[in-house]
Amino acid sequence: MFRKGLILAALAAAFFPAIAKADFQQGDMELTLGGNANGGKDFDGIAGGINASVGWFLTDQLELGIRQSVNYTDVNTPPNAGGQLNGSTRVFGDFHFDMGQWQPFIGANIGYVYGDGVADTWEAAPEGGVKYFLNSTTFVFAQVEYQFFFDQADNIDDSFDDGQFVYSLGLGVKF
Repeated sequence: MFRKGLILAALAAAFFPAIAKADFQQGDMELTLGGNANGGKDFDGIAGGINASVGWFLTDQLELGIRQSVNYTDVNTPPNAGGQLNGSTRVFGDFHFDMGQWQPFIGANIGYVYGDGVADTWEAAPEGGVKYFLNSTTFVFAQVEYQFFFDQADNIDDSFDDGQFVYSLGLGVKF
C-alpha cells in the first residue's frame, strides 16, 4: 500500500506543476513575445501580427516598458493589391495585482502607429490582462487594449470612436 502511495505521489509531481513563487520584485525585468489580432470597433475585420516587449519593475507592482508590434493585413484591400504592413511602438505602464501564480494587471500605453494601411499618427490605449506563471520565471499572458488615434485632433470623440481593439497572447520570462 505504501508503495502505491509513493508511485501516485511521484506521478502527481511529474504531471502537476509545483506551486510557483511568482511575485514580481522591485528591479525585476521581463521580456515577452506574443501574437496579436486586432479588429475594428464593430468587429468587422481582423488582422494579425507579432509583438514583443521589455519591462522593468519600479516597485513590486508597477511596471514600465516599451512594446513593439508588427502587423500584416489584407482586410479591405483591393483584389490582387497584396497586403499591408503596419507597426506600432508604445511605452506602457501597468499595475500588477499579486495573486500568486495569477498576476492580473491594468494600465495604459501611448505611442506611434505607422505603416502602409494606416495614417501615421499618435495613439493611446487603456489596457489590461493577466499573467499566469508556469514556474518561478516563465509565464503565459493574455492582454487586451483599445487603441484610439490622434489623427482627428479636433474631436476626441471621433478619435475614440475610430479606435480598435488589440488582443495579445504569448509567453514571457522575468529575470
